[in-house]
Amino acid sequence: MGGLVEAQTAHALAVLNEFDSALVDDVLEGERRLNAMEIAIDEEVSQIIARRQPAARDLRFLMATSKCITNLERAGDEARKLVKRMRRIHRDGAARVLNIAEIRVSGEMALHVLRRALDAFARMDAVAAAQIVRDDEAIDNEFHAFVRKLVTYMTEDPRMISIGLDYLFVAKAIERIGDHAKNIAEFVVYAVKGADVRHVSQAQLERDASGS
Repeated sequence: MGGLVEAQTAHALAVLNEFDSALVDDVLEGERRLNAMEIAIDEEVSQIIARRQPAARDLRFLMATSKCITNLERAGDEARKLVKRMRRIHRDGAARVLNIAEIRVSGEMALHVLRRALDAFARMDAVAAAQIVRDDEAIDNEFHAFVRKLVTYMTEDPRMISIGLDYLFVAKAIERIGDHAKNIAEFVVYAVKGADVRHVSQAQLERDASGS
């Protein structure tokens, strides 16, 4: 499932760089597969808990896995939203109107942190997961920089409002993919260390992840 979400995100970013209706269709079809996978894995986790009554560490791992699956499915949702919005932008002939360098940069960053989050989960590496949470801030910074630029464009030329809002939704989808990767990383720390780090400082998160 993680590999499919990674592919979905990569395809969505390819559509952002150069519109391709075949890739749009691939992402939309992939979303249906992700939904089916989420249901199947959730059912399997529930069955394991009911039948085996796992002890603390194993139960924690299963709970973290379930949360990670939810975040993967939601990241897939964001990829779907991105390609649907790009299809609309392309249909309206507005794809080249704005300089979207910040979106492209944040997109590559989001894909990178998603890959690293999946790797941290596969290896149950809490220290690597903690660094992912820190790096998600850079994606947020790119998003906010693009929003500021959009506001300037739309203020100076009201004709830019419609296309500006479309690209705002695209940028937000990418920012949310980064957030879901961050969430996965936080649940890796929980699975390994038993510490709920969703609402702690970065310094505390890194202490919890390293066990110090």
